[in-house]
Amino acid sequence: MGKAKVIAIDGPCGSGKSTVAQDVAARIGAVYVDTGAMYRAIGWYLQEKGVSFEEGDGLQVALKTIKMSYGVSPEILVTINGKDLTKKIREKQVSQLASIASKLPSVRTFLLEFQRDFARQNLCVMEGRDIGTVIFPDAFCKIYLEASPEVRAQRRLLQLKTEGSAKDSALTYEWVLEDIRVRDERDMNREIAPLKKAADALLLETTSLDKDEVVDKLVLMAKEQAKRFGLEFGNGKVA
Repeated sequence: MGKAKVIAIDGPCGSGKSTVAQDVAARIGAVYVDTGAMYRAIGWYLQEKGVSFEEGDGLQVALKTIKMSYGVSPEILVTINGKDLTKKIREKQVSQLASIASKLPSVRTFLLEFQRDFARQNLCVMEGRDIGTVIFPDAFCKIYLEASPEVRAQRRLLQLKTEGSAKDSALTYEWVLEDIRVRDERDMNREIAPLKKAADALLLETTSLDKDEVVDKLVLMAKEQAKRFGLEFGNGKVA
C-alpha cells in the first residue's frame, strides 16, 4: 500500500505545531491543515445548536447537518454551513468545547472522513494529536514535537496575546501552565486516540529551538522521508 501524501506533525498543546506547520507548508507548497480548528468548529457548532456533548440520536442528526469547508481563502480558515468561524474558534471557551468534542467517537469519525478526503486532493501538512497514529498511520512523514510544559505555556500565552484573546485577566502565565498540564493529562489518557508518539515517528525536541530552527529541521526531515520513499515535492504535490 502506498504512503499517504501527508506530513503528520503531532505533539502536545503549545509544542509549536500550528505555527511551524504553516511555515513548513508554505516552504514546500503544501496545504496547512489545522485539525484543532476543525474540532473547535464542531464544538462551537454543537453548543450553538444546543446539542448535548454525548453520543446519541441528537449528535448523529446534528453531524449530518454539517457542511464543513476548510481553507476557503487566506482570510477564511473554516466554515460550517457557510458561516465563517475563523475568529470564533479562537475564543477562550471554545478550546474546552473542542477537547470535549474530541472524545466523542461520532465526531472523530466525521472529521476523520473529512480529513482523509481533503488529503486525497492535496499535499498536506497536518498537525494535531493523533495524525500519525490514527488519522494517517500511512503518512510518508511523521514527526512528533516535544517541549517542556513551561516553555509551552510561554508560547501559548504569547500566541493568545498576539491573537487578542488574552484581554481576560485570568489568562496569566500560571493559568496557562496549569491548563496545559491538565490538557496533557487528559489528552494522554483519553480512551479514544490518546496523544502519543507513533512508533515510526521522528522525534523533534523544540524546547531550546526558535521557530525558524524548528521549521528548517522539519523541512529537512520531510525531504529526507520523501527521498526514502521515492517521492518528490513539486508544485504542491508529491509524485
